[in-house]
Amino acid sequence: MKTIMIPEPGKVMMTETEMPEVKQGEALLKILYGGICGSDLGTYRGTFAYAGYPRIPGHEFSAQIVKIGENDRGLKEGMIVTCNPYFNCQKCYSCERGLVNCCESNETLGAQRDGAFSEYITMPVERIYDGKGLSPKSLALIEPFCISYHGVSRADIQKGDKVLVIGAGTIGVLAAVAAKAKGGEVYIADIAEEKLQYAYHTFGLAGMIKNDSEENFANRVREITGDHHGFDVCIEAVGLPSTFQNCIDAAAFGGRVVLIGVGKKNLDFNFTMIQKKELDILGSRNALKADFTELIDLVKGGAIDLEKIVMNPGSEDPTKKSEYELDEAEAAFEEFSQYGGSKLKVLIHFADPE
Repeated sequence: MKTIMIPEPGKVMMTETEMPEVKQGEALLKILYGGICGSDLGTYRGTFAYAGYPRIPGHEFSAQIVKIGENDRGLKEGMIVTCNPYFNCQKCYSCERGLVNCCESNETLGAQRDGAFSEYITMPVERIYDGKGLSPKSLALIEPFCISYHGVSRADIQKGDKVLVIGAGTIGVLAAVAAKAKGGEVYIADIAEEKLQYAYHTFGLAGMIKNDSEENFANRVREITGDHHGFDVCIEAVGLPSTFQNCIDAAAFGGRVVLIGVGKKNLDFNFTMIQKKELDILGSRNALKADFTELIDLVKGGAIDLEKIVMNPGSEDPTKKSEYELDEAEAAFEEFSQYGGSKLKVLIHFADPE
């Protein structure tokens, strides 16, 4: 079968691998769509903190069940599904307390272990979720939405809270969507003008900040928050020292800061500002089964058109193209890396359901 491989930073190749062997308690899945996550792009660029090489990328996907045994989850051959890609050890202190998303020995598909970007994969039955009739494309977008939704849930957003999301990539935009759904007055900041405008207009956000200088950022925060003197909630969805600092600076006294972004660089900052403002600093890692099932129902109910996260789906312009065929995988990574400022979610089409 065909498999996408990143043998080393800066290189993507298509290779042939053996069909996986289905073990007890597993199902054989045919991959339909796969989304290139920021972490996959970071693995390609050599900037992702958890990357190892060689690596098969991919943890955002939809699939069709090809083979499955008797189970108590109502899963049957032919069903279109998505999966939880975070493998926990079930033994550490976090797992013992049910915090399986932040397992001390977590292995996420495409990061600490080989991922889903092959024509066929196997998955434990308990990690497979019924797509409930959602399209394969929408189901491939559920996992990144879960990442954002989990972080936003950590922020405990109340109706009317002023919320700033820093980062207009997929995770940032979906965090803005989730924060708005929870009643927040949501603003989004980024340096990429096209993605910023798209997020603002497409998802009906309260406003945006072009984060092209410290001065402009500070001025816009003051303009927006006025007497509030900062945002109630700041969500970091980039993974850079500068954008985490932006969150500390933009948060109101008594505010909450949630870190979703993943980076490899250190930040030297005046940590006493956390004490001075009495900030709640919250990390957010991965997601839980409840996030997947809740969001499948939410999207199924029509509250959110998740496929709008894919900009320019029909474009063949390499600077804007957002959907690729499996044989175009190398171009998908190269062009996403080069033209990321005008692309939000990039999908690879593996196959159609039978």
